[in-house]
Amino acid sequence: MGQLVMKQIAVVGLGLMGCSIIVSFLRAGYDVVGVAPIPDEAATGKLRIREQLHLCQEMGLLHQDIEYYESRLLISDDYADLKYSQLVVECVIEVFDIKKHVYNRIEEVVEKTAIIATNTSAIPISQLQKFLQHPERFMGIHWAEPAFATRFLEITCGESTDLALAEGISQEAEKWEKEPTLLYKDIRGFITNRLMYAVYRQGFELINEEYVSMSGLDKCFQYDIGSWITLMGIFRRMDYIGLDHYRKSYAHIFPKLSNSPSVPQQMKHIAAIQGRGIHNLKGLYPHTDESAKKLEHRLVSFNKEIYSLAERYRNKLKNINL
Repeated sequence: MGQLVMKQIAVVGLGLMGCSIIVSFLRAGYDVVGVAPIPDEAATGKLRIREQLHLCQEMGLLHQDIEYYESRLLISDDYADLKYSQLVVECVIEVFDIKKHVYNRIEEVVEKTAIIATNTSAIPISQLQKFLQHPERFMGIHWAEPAFATRFLEITCGESTDLALAEGISQEAEKWEKEPTLLYKDIRGFITNRLMYAVYRQGFELINEEYVSMSGLDKCFQYDIGSWITLMGIFRRMDYIGLDHYRKSYAHIFPKLSNSPSVPQQMKHIAAIQGRGIHNLKGLYPHTDESAKKLEHRLVSFNKEIYSLAERYRNKLKNINL
């Protein structure tokens, strides 16, 4: 299969993540259609996209003025506006019936050659494929937030996905300034979520058995793993440290790691109070409106600096196969 030719890309769902993905596509030079399946999303989505474009401008990520990018964006509540899109990314809530409805509406209007993708981080791609008339053109494209200022991207094949299409999207994603990872097999949680849930399970065990506080555990991640993870990843880190060290440690540590199937008590409590962290001020840490805003602001500032730092080292590391 030849290289994909994409001029127009669409996103269905204008929540925080959907808008962030739209800005990423605008930055990459595409005409973009944003379809709001919920009426109120159109107005709020347009404002959010403008705010994110201003943020990109502050970060030095734009090559044109904001009005130029807005001129290449159509916000609509009409699925018919998807007709000429070569790629449509679904970014709605994680509810099967809603996603099924959205896929049906998309397939009613797009060309047979259009690729349809989901940004889900929780539902197996092979399950969602069953809702489509042409499941071979469906795949997962999972982004990190903010999508316009992070290089992470997971592309996941379901059981029926045409691998050539997934490989084409992986090549296209380099134009989005991503470092894509292609998953040839569908697996619940994909890669980063599976790895992090293993960490969460072990972390909660250490906290609940009173080895460490939650803030103490967080500091370990911030000031150890956070100091090298962007540069080399976990397996290149092993080569750097020396493999003999790990081989000996595994025999002692692996048998002692948690494999509990139970939901941690803290998360049961969060579910009971319908906690959503900083979004409703009910989380694992105490939050106020002020502290939530500070955390968001700090993350934005950090993303700006880490994006620039990673860019400085990215090509250097490729030259030495790292």
